[in-house]
Amino acid sequence: MDQREFLADEFEKHRVHLKAVAYRMLGSLSEAEDAVQEAWLRLNRSDADGIDNLGGWLTTVVGRLCLDILRSRTARREEPLEERLPDPIIGPASGVDPEHEALMADSVGLALLVVLESLTPAERLAFVLHDTFAIPFEDIAPIVGRSPAAARQLASRARRRVRGAAPDPERDRARQREVVDAFQAAARGGDFQALLAVLAPDVVLRADLGIRGRKVVRGAEAVAGQALLFRRVGGESRPALVNGTAGMIGSINGRTTSVLSFVIVDGRVSAIDILADPDRLADLDLSVLD
Repeated sequence: MDQREFLADEFEKHRVHLKAVAYRMLGSLSEAEDAVQEAWLRLNRSDADGIDNLGGWLTTVVGRLCLDILRSRTARREEPLEERLPDPIIGPASGVDPEHEALMADSVGLALLVVLESLTPAERLAFVLHDTFAIPFEDIAPIVGRSPAAARQLASRARRRVRGAAPDPERDRARQREVVDAFQAAARGGDFQALLAVLAPDVVLRADLGIRGRKVVRGAEAVAGQALLFRRVGGESRPALVNGTAGMIGSINGRTTSVLSFVIVDGRVSAIDILADPDRLADLDLSVLD
């Protein structure tokens, strides 16, 4: 085995981890894949013999690449960052897809990613690398160009914002599915009162409709009304895991029309995120559900 083949084999051992890092940083599957591929290209151009910890070196490279992407995205973005709905990762409702499980380990679903969109690029990197992947602040500091103490402060600020905005969700998938199924049954049956019973009073629904814009609906009565409105569209739905939590895939005549992710807190739906952008839906890999 020559040096290039050895490096390729070693890189593949880290690929899923690197993609998980990049996805949490960017909320975009395509950009995450691009960052991982660029890390491989940079590894090929480097003196690999001088790298003592390949996994740490690659994580640092991916972190720098993601930070650059986030800063560029922030500079050119006109709408608030928190309006962007991240790309969902779809898995079978059984939760047995290995790559899905690896990518979503320790995740709390789209709800956390939505909150992360509101952080500064440096805050997001410090929080993700330290709190999710246990990277020491001494290693994070050079990436953000700060001291370890300053990197710690970045993560601390991010942590406070995340805790203040992201609810503590139900983690038992069977219980999640039970609540989601109750929501779906009430919506299909046109039962407004049953919908109110399964929705938290302060529930928020976020929908990304593509060129039709984005929509945010707050409050149980308003969200229940939207659920009944969606019911008139018709179509079918099937259960799936969306970022590691119970969700649904909507379709009409075999064409995917929406991906729904739910946050369940204290036995009720506290948030619903809907991706209904036809262009983004077309890029999703739903083969794991077949």
